[in-house]
Amino acid sequence: MEITTERIDGVLVIGLKGRLDGYAATQAAPEIERSLRDDDRSVVFDLDGLTYMSSAGIRILLALHKKVKARNGGIALCNVGEYPRNVLSMAGFDRVLPIFSSRDDALREVQKREGSLSLIADLKNPTVEREGARFAFEPVSRAPASLRVKGSLATLLHARIREEDLSAERLSGITYSLGLGALGSGVEDTMPYLGEMMTLHGSMIWLPTDGHDTPDFFVPAGDTGAVRAYTAFNLSLEGAFNEVAVVEAAGEEGIALDALYRAIFALAKERRKECRGVLATAIWGVVAGVQSTGIKRSPIAGSAPANGGSILDPENYDEWMDVCTEMKYDGYSIVTFGIGIDLSADLSGYDRKALDAIDAGHAGPSGLSLHNHGVVFRGVPWDAETDLVRGIERCLADGEFVDMRHLLDTTRIRRAKVGIAYISAIKQE
Repeated sequence: MEITTERIDGVLVIGLKGRLDGYAATQAAPEIERSLRDDDRSVVFDLDGLTYMSSAGIRILLALHKKVKARNGGIALCNVGEYPRNVLSMAGFDRVLPIFSSRDDALREVQKREGSLSLIADLKNPTVEREGARFAFEPVSRAPASLRVKGSLATLLHARIREEDLSAERLSGITYSLGLGALGSGVEDTMPYLGEMMTLHGSMIWLPTDGHDTPDFFVPAGDTGAVRAYTAFNLSLEGAFNEVAVVEAAGEEGIALDALYRAIFALAKERRKECRGVLATAIWGVVAGVQSTGIKRSPIAGSAPANGGSILDPENYDEWMDVCTEMKYDGYSIVTFGIGIDLSADLSGYDRKALDAIDAGHAGPSGLSLHNHGVVFRGVPWDAETDLVRGIERCLADGEFVDMRHLLDTTRIRRAKVGIAYISAIKQE
């Protein structure tokens, strides 16, 4: 049994050759499952060269048909030989699964369906193009939003964290936050393991600095207050998002995270007077690739770089930071929380000390300072009709947890819903 997969204009095309019997079906099913991205809605099966098919093979086709149909999509078959066609006909499935004489005909049909879905979405909510992506906006709240910061980014970056710098956070009290922290029985227990962390809807996901480079997470059914997150630096959103942007990249390569922020800031200058240069975002979407960093060691007092500099200084970077420049997790779901600061804006309206506490001063080429953490999931179908909060909750409840990292600005998003809070104040505790 030979299986090939490729993408043509965004459509997954799976080629099957040889005999699709009971044994081959057990081999083919996991490979087909791996090739399916969380945002795939249409699949073409090219059966040119498939000489035999049994009920086991039909079950594979039907299972995928049901999965993508739940996403408002479907599958199409093409180049079906005489014997497989007879099997499908006798089983009654030639009336369920559309069959086309050529791959081009099958692709035209599924692309027509994809185009109709996109047109309906555009009619419901007009789009604007920026940075190689389409943006449509849905209003959420007019209430002002703010950021609360505990601890200091400078203390973290210079590895000077002491036990008295840690605070215990009740998980149910934080909807969206990021920073440096750990789970454990108390301050003394957590100090050696402080790592990248984020909280989402009362769940905590973090990367312990224990040398294993394996994220950990805790999703409580309820909050008794007995388990708390110990944080040395914590940046959290207070208030609701002001609007949600539905983002669709024009190409398969997606839109880079910094370009996404750049577009949001540019569009805000045209549309949102309350945007004063700082915003917070939560993203639920599908990635084209993740590039990331993670801190290797707990930056506690006594472990500071010998040269007295920051752990991000070039001469200290390799010792302290684990960097992954490989583009990973194409087609997986992601949930992120982050902040963006437009350093070209007039930031004088913010408390300067609080602003300095969250800004490491490392602006990208576009003049933006970005800080984003993301959690990667598998097996959460993308649905543009699902609202942002429900999408995040589905990832936490039903998704296969894959990874959690600090995201590089070069991480690429293919499609997403982005909650945007235009920050009116930054409060330091």
